[in-house]
Amino acid sequence: MEGNTENIAVNMNVATLSQIELLVDLGYYSDTNDFINQSVRQALEQKQSVIENEAYRHHRYNEEWFTGIYVFTENQLIRAKETGKKIKISGYGIVVIDNELDELAIEAIESIDIKGKVIASDTVKEHFSLR
Repeated sequence: MEGNTENIAVNMNVATLSQIELLVDLGYYSDTNDFINQSVRQALEQKQSVIENEAYRHHRYNEEWFTGIYVFTENQLIRAKETGKKIKISGYGIVVIDNELDELAIEAIESIDIKGKVIASDTVKEHFSLR
């Protein structure tokens, strides 16, 4: 997933930045970005149980919950429609609904609650009150 990146700005004091630059100069990291990426991955690994507990909590309430990228498939939407069990999705990241699945998505999805971005037609975004 290295190709799927977002640029962020990080504010830090001079003392912290100078220590990072020292570690880069000593060869521990290839550059400042390498240090930040490794530090973030390490912090996420340390909190993995929190993320897993959050996923479990949502699944207990029959919600599809995710972090990252969630792509609705035609088969998934058809199954939900056929069983009458509408999909509730929540999470952090990007949800993708193909424009050709508008009608099916509206019939099969109950709600979409995303901290991030929804890639879908204006029809779907309006139906679910998404920005």
